[in-house]
Amino acid sequence: MFFITVSRQTGSHGYEITRLLSERLGLEVITHDLVRNTWLPEVANSHELRMLAESPSFYLNEFGTGINFAEYIKARLTEVVEKQSVIILGLGAQLIFADHPNALHVRIIASDAVRISRILQVHRLEKQDAERFLELSDRKHKRYINTLYGKDWSDPGLYHITLNTDNLGIDEAVSLLAYIAGTKKAAIAHPVRQDDIAETKPRSFKHSSEEEFSKILDMYNIAWEYEPRTFPIEWDAEGSLTKAFTPDFYLPYFDTYIEITTMEQKYVTEKKKKVRLLKELYPGTNINIVFKNDFHALLKRFRPREGAEGE
Repeated sequence: MFFITVSRQTGSHGYEITRLLSERLGLEVITHDLVRNTWLPEVANSHELRMLAESPSFYLNEFGTGINFAEYIKARLTEVVEKQSVIILGLGAQLIFADHPNALHVRIIASDAVRISRILQVHRLEKQDAERFLELSDRKHKRYINTLYGKDWSDPGLYHITLNTDNLGIDEAVSLLAYIAGTKKAAIAHPVRQDDIAETKPRSFKHSSEEEFSKILDMYNIAWEYEPRTFPIEWDAEGSLTKAFTPDFYLPYFDTYIEITTMEQKYVTEKKKKVRLLKELYPGTNINIVFKNDFHALLKRFRPREGAEGE
């Protein structure tokens, strides 16, 4: 089943977005309140419930069945997502299901200034009280995730998408997430197999000389790969990539890249520059520029020794 996990900062409109998204998609929302008021009372007494409300570390305490409360919640959530599509708000679900192929992990944030402004609108607080409220809320979120899972709650690598709602309206955010959710559901329903890609994508060469070279490689029984790797070689002042180099062939048995070129000097000069930069940035990389007239001479040198193929 497809499901969404949502992590939100206080004051980011994360709760409002989640509620409207659930209505748009027709999905139930699993919240911490639901777990605390419905699931945990099935296994915890009044004292344990009070401690769970106050201390994240208490979730690591075992109870009668020999598992701890965090493991119990994980097991219940796993049962739910196996049976139905849902939205899970909080609960560390982005970590519980970190590698689940059917999950979409969302984080909703906003700047401190915007969040404080929103808190002031909702609660009758002085600004300094709103700042303190925000600080305590963030601290509790971070402590819960760190205590139970040893991770940083704000790590962007935990999420597929992060929405900053400073200048993104609630309806806009809901529409965006609904679209992504629809795309994800379609991909789950109709996965593309790698075998299908391989079968439907024939090998194509950018230049006839490359195809000719591949046939000569086959004639000499030399294993080869076409454009298997791209090397970044130049960046601008801001760190954006401006130039990359993809050698035409790789001969795995010889750990050597081959770049095919014509006799036109302008292409030769440019390719020599790329090769020089590649060798400077990637020491130990073997690469040769080969003219068409040199095909056979080079390949006779590279031709495997008798009995060497497959060693």
